Amino acid sequence: MKLSHLLFIGLFSILNINLFSQYENVMINNTNNPEEPSIFINPKNPAFVMAGANINAIYISQDSGHTWQAISMISQSGVWGDPCLIADTAGDFYFIHLANPPAQQGNWIDRIVCQKYDISQSNWTYDTYMGLNGSKAQDKAWIAVDPQTNNLYVTWTEFDYYGSNLSTDSSNIMFSRSLDAGASWSQAKRINKKAGDCIDSDNTVEGAVPAVGPNGEIYVAWAGPDGLVFDRSLDSGNTWLQNDIVINPIPGGWDYEISGISRANGLPITLCDISSGANNGTIYINWSDQSNGINNTDIWMVKSTDGGNTWSSPKIINDDSSNRQQFFTWMTIDQKTGNLYCVFYDRRNYSDNRTDVFLAISKDGGQSFENHKISKSPFVPNNNIFFGDYTNISVYNGMVRPIWARLNNDSLSVWTAIINIDSTNTFIDFPSNESSNIEASNFPNPTSDKISFSYKIKRDAIISIEIIDNNGKKISTILNGVKKLSGMYIEHFDVKSEDLGAGVYYFVLHCQNEKDILKKFIVN
Repeated sequence: MKLSHLLFIGLFSILNINLFSQYENVMINNTNNPEEPSIFINPKNPAFVMAGANINAIYISQDSGHTWQAISMISQSGVWGDPCLIADTAGDFYFIHLANPPAQQGNWIDRIVCQKYDISQSNWTYDTYMGLNGSKAQDKAWIAVDPQTNNLYVTWTEFDYYGSNLSTDSSNIMFSRSLDAGASWSQAKRINKKAGDCIDSDNTVEGAVPAVGPNGEIYVAWAGPDGLVFDRSLDSGNTWLQNDIVINPIPGGWDYEISGISRANGLPITLCDISSGANNGTIYINWSDQSNGINNTDIWMVKSTDGGNTWSSPKIINDDSSNRQQFFTWMTIDQKTGNLYCVFYDRRNYSDNRTDVFLAISKDGGQSFENHKISKSPFVPNNNIFFGDYTNISVYNGMVRPIWARLNNDSLSVWTAIINIDSTNTFIDFPSNESSNIEASNFPNPTSDKISFSYKIKRDAIISIEIIDNNGKKISTILNGVKKLSGMYIEHFDVKSEDLGAGVYYFVLHCQNEKDILKKFIVN
């Protein structure tokens, strides 16, 4: 990395990032071979991040993803994977997953389960479900929240009989909603017109991820026998299009092979820009396929600016010139800026199965994408170890938290990267916590009132101290170039008088000719 001496925000450095720059990688958990992860940043308190993984794992971070606590979830309907997480307008979380109820109460994956985490009570409350339809299987659900009404919308695939190859058995895309914050759910409704088969492959309808538009529209796309298919509702899910809109074929189908991955897919992700930016109302669909050959899987996107009536030509997101594999994509929008963020596995740098994780960013509505390698080191997957069906990513106001599974010595773990982007769309790299001359600490932590910053100087020095937020924005200056003799000092900061919102903040101490000191604290 090359340091630019012209760019400073407060007392920390902005680094010029190239393709192979490194970001802090945090292992969230490596217990019970977790995979198929989901993650979501709480927009009411970005320091609070929740993640999940197969089969029944939930991970909670209260410091923006730096450290994590693991929870094994239970449900009256059983927990059987396909984790999906989201937070509503109150900051409460919803964990959507498959079911595995006791034999006397139901059948394997016979419903979609919703569990609610009440952020104010710090505990799980509702344990409700939707889609129960005899012995039919309910699979791979995803959820969206309408920020204007707090309505919850869930879409998924229903199988008449999972795995059946009989022409009399079919798969369909289902929809249910909750108007009472997850306490109850509407009767499941079929929204697709053309059914798929039940084999759970290319001719099965799968990958329904709902998105909410700026005026409460519900948009959803999926993959199936017609390729990429789209539907919408303009009345909170009461009615849907008379005929599905076929957007594009998916060459090679959505169920394809990747060397070292026991099962891979290119199922679509639907999202809509509801920011106040120039692309408000634009619908995006992200997927992967093998248009360019079975050894050259790529990441794609289409968009619509007229509510889904017409669509752009497919655009490739990965910017490599290799004939290598990119797969397991997930895209999201920073609804504060309208910027697009897409995470995926990538083998552009290798001729074997070594696999990196890349992040693609678009600041112009998908016209162009910057690609950045965000994993510190590659891993090599193994066909005998199931990797799940997706990665995931959450972004809020420049705070970017992707999540992925990696394999090491036949053991799976789930990871995130600590990526923060300031208001000028510049990557932020925080200073080191190491200094040969200074020791520092802060207390109490967390706090909601006052906090003290203690530091010991071994040699006389010129000291500056500022407070920054988790995106590097300067909040306050405590000292500005003050000469201090060797010794112990304490500075006090009144959180209440500065009206700091809940979140993660940092004391940054700068001493001439020394590495900056960074000390994190949490406001709750």
